[in-house]
Amino acid sequence: MSRLWGRVAGLFRSKSFIGADMTGNKYFSRMEQIDGLGEYCSSNLTVFVKEKRWVVFRREEDPTSIPVEWICWLNGQRKRAPTPEEMAELDARRERVRLNVALLKKEEEEKKAKEGTGRKITSIGKAEGPELTSFVRHFPADSKGDKAEEASKEADQSRVKEHESEIVTAEPKTTEPSGSGSSFRPGTWQPPS
Repeated sequence: MSRLWGRVAGLFRSKSFIGADMTGNKYFSRMEQIDGLGEYCSSNLTVFVKEKRWVVFRREEDPTSIPVEWICWLNGQRKRAPTPEEMAELDARRERVRLNVALLKKEEEEKKAKEGTGRKITSIGKAEGPELTSFVRHFPADSKGDKAEEASKEADQSRVKEHESEIVTAEPKTTEPSGSGSSFRPGTWQPPS
């Protein structure tokens, strides 16, 4: 019972104020004995202690109101708590970065306005295609318009016939499977017997 009373009294005695952040949250720590750990050396008991860290929120408990530096201290990633000078310096740096980002966005918008891209998105969904009139001018005009289409169809048909003949004549000459994939026909290869 005395051990329990000692622990309860220790909760109020050993608490130490570490610091506060800009929002008014207060940070504390205390050293706690770890239960069940300890060694007997001659007649002395070696006690293991652990530092416990916590925050008392100024308003409602809102974990998003804790600055990153204090979160690192609470989790034990920092040995020392952040100082007010360090916090002020980091806040100033964050503000400079925010201003630089705003300045870069403004410069980019001005640059786009000067270039005058000319194309504006009028509807959401399909985008407009590229302007191809200058590209088409590079090709010579055909005196007989249907001649190019007929030549294209003939070339396509000859390619199909060549491909079909490859498939029909492609027979495995060895007992091992082989082929490039274009001549593959399911069920044609048989394992050696």
